[in-house]
Amino acid sequence: MKLRASAGAIVSLISLLVATLPVLPAVAQNAKKDSYLRTIGLCSGLDRTPADARIAACTALIDAGQDMTQAGLAIAYNNRGNAYAAKGDYDGAIRDFDRSIELNPTYTKPFNNRGVAYLRKREYDRATDAFDQAIKLNPNYGEAFANRAGAYLKKNDYARAAQDYDEAIRLEPKLDGVWNGRCWSRAILGELQAALEDCNKALQLASTNAATYDSRALIYLKTGELGAAIADYSSALRIDPKLASALYGRGLAKLKQGDKAGGNTDMAAAKAIQGSIGDDFTRYGVR
Repeated sequence: MKLRASAGAIVSLISLLVATLPVLPAVAQNAKKDSYLRTIGLCSGLDRTPADARIAACTALIDAGQDMTQAGLAIAYNNRGNAYAAKGDYDGAIRDFDRSIELNPTYTKPFNNRGVAYLRKREYDRATDAFDQAIKLNPNYGEAFANRAGAYLKKNDYARAAQDYDEAIRLEPKLDGVWNGRCWSRAILGELQAALEDCNKALQLASTNAATYDSRALIYLKTGELGAAIADYSSALRIDPKLASALYGRGLAKLKQGDKAGGNTDMAAAKAIQGSIGDDFTRYGVR
């Protein structure tokens, strides 16, 4: 789930800006072109440009708006929105995504990115609306399907999340997080064998992912394979020692094995991190 400018957007922005350069003597033209290209690179986040530098570069392009097409400005606003989001300024990001959409209503990236910003603000209905718009514009937008699935997970709508992960995997099977997302959705829905296959696939693609070990552990907890559940929860906790779901799940598994002290210790640690974690597991169908 990321806010980013695609390589295609970067190339498009370069083309749009260079095409608008005024007629100048060759030396001046080349100098201005080089300056534009440096600014575009910074605005687009090339070479992991820090967020503040990206904002400054995009602002320079936006302030020089008379030299740009509307499509170029839309990309600059979208890229600046990504930079604001990277700093946690989601309201500032949303304002820029809104402006990008006003300038180019057929540009899909800001719809998706606006959805991610709303998702991070925990405004889940607005997030799904934004992803709906992105998908309507581009029905083959795998990342938007994956992000909408993440929003449905937050709304506890696991069936619709699984459906969106189906589409994301069909369109972009190597997209970050989609196999684990569908594994988690299916595990909660009780589709345990299919979920296990998804988790195993996810672990093949990213063996150090705490969330995937946590998801597979939930499957083992539900099937009563307590030793395997504890092993996977422990693997998740080695990567992320404060993952509340892994602590609580491991605690439950230990209790079921008869390790009361160990189970209570893990569950107390989980509740200290996330007080509602017990309610979450009840919703997952585990007691």
